[in-house]
Amino acid sequence: MPSRADSQVLAALSAIEAEDASLPEKVEMLMEMAMGLQTRPKSPDQLRQAILLYEKALELCPAEFYLLRGRIHARLATALQAIPGDDLDSLKQARKNLEAAQLILKLEGSPEEIAEIEMNLGLTLQNLAAFNAAPITAAISAYQRALRTFNAKSWPKEFAILQNNLATAFLSIPFSDERGKMREALAVQAFQEALKHIDIIDHPAEYAMLQNNLGNALQYASSSHAVENNLRALEAYDEALKVRTRAATPGEYANTIANYANCLSNLPDDRERPEDGNPGNLMRALAKYREASAIFMEAGENQKAEAIAGVVAEIEAELEALPRPNGDARQAALR
Repeated sequence: MPSRADSQVLAALSAIEAEDASLPEKVEMLMEMAMGLQTRPKSPDQLRQAILLYEKALELCPAEFYLLRGRIHARLATALQAIPGDDLDSLKQARKNLEAAQLILKLEGSPEEIAEIEMNLGLTLQNLAAFNAAPITAAISAYQRALRTFNAKSWPKEFAILQNNLATAFLSIPFSDERGKMREALAVQAFQEALKHIDIIDHPAEYAMLQNNLGNALQYASSSHAVENNLRALEAYDEALKVRTRAATPGEYANTIANYANCLSNLPDDRERPEDGNPGNLMRALAKYREASAIFMEAGENQKAEAIAGVVAEIEAELEALPRPNGDARQAALR
C-alpha cells in the first residue's frame, strides 16, 4: 500500500498529464507540491518524495525559463540539506544545486534570492567541512556575502542566523595557533552583535539559540578569566531558558540545561576562594544533568543520555569522596 507521500507524488504526476495548462505552469505545480511535502515533513520519506518532484520539475522545465530552473535548483538544494543523518552524498548534491542556482539567478534574480542561496551554500559547505569535504573558509565567505544583503536593519532574523552560523564556523576551526583566540573572540562578538538586533518578543527561537550558543562560546573559551566567562555563560543560558522550556521545546531545553550543568561543574562555589572547591555547584549540576538525561531518554536520544550518565557517575563519585560535614544535604542530592 503506497504511503501518503507516495500518493501525493502520484497525484502530482497525474496532474501533469491531465491538467490543461502550459508546461511552465505544470512545472510550477510540481514545485509547489514538492514544497508542500518539504514543509514540516513528518518523515524522511516525505523529503525524498519532494526531491523526486523537484527533479521531475527540472526535467520538464523548458531551457528558456532559466529563472524558474534556478529557483527549482535552489529549492531542491534545501530539501537535500534537510535529509537527516550524516548523508555526505545529499550534501554534495545540495552544493551542486546551489551553485547551479547561483549561476542562473545572479543574472536576473533578486538580491534577496541570491543572498538566500549564499546563506544555504554556507551552511552546506560548513556541514561538508565536518567531513573534510570542503574548506570551512568557503562557508565563512558565503555567509559574509549573504550579509551584504541581509543586514541587521532590514533583515534582523536572517542577520542573526548568519551571525550565529559565522560564529559556529569560527569555533569549528581547530585551535592550532595563536589565531585561535582571535577566532574565539570573533565568535563571541558575532553572537553579541546578533543579539543587539533581535529580541525575545519578536524572534524568541533565534534569541534562545544565540543565547545558548553564546553561553557555549564563553564557557569553552581559552581564557585566563574562566570564572568570569562561566558566570557570563550562566547568564546567557538563563536567557535561553526563558524561551526553551521542558513543555514547549524539550529537546532544546535539555541541551541548554546540560550546557548549564557543565558550566556549573567547573565553577567554584566561592569565586574569592576557589581552593575550597565546588560541592554546592556540583550538586546543582547533578540535578540538571539528571533532568536532561531523562528528557533525552524519553526522546530516544540514547547517545546523549549515555554521555550524560557517564558524567553523572563521575560527579557522584567525586561528591561521595568528599568529607561529610553536611552529609544529609549531600545524600539528598545523590538520590
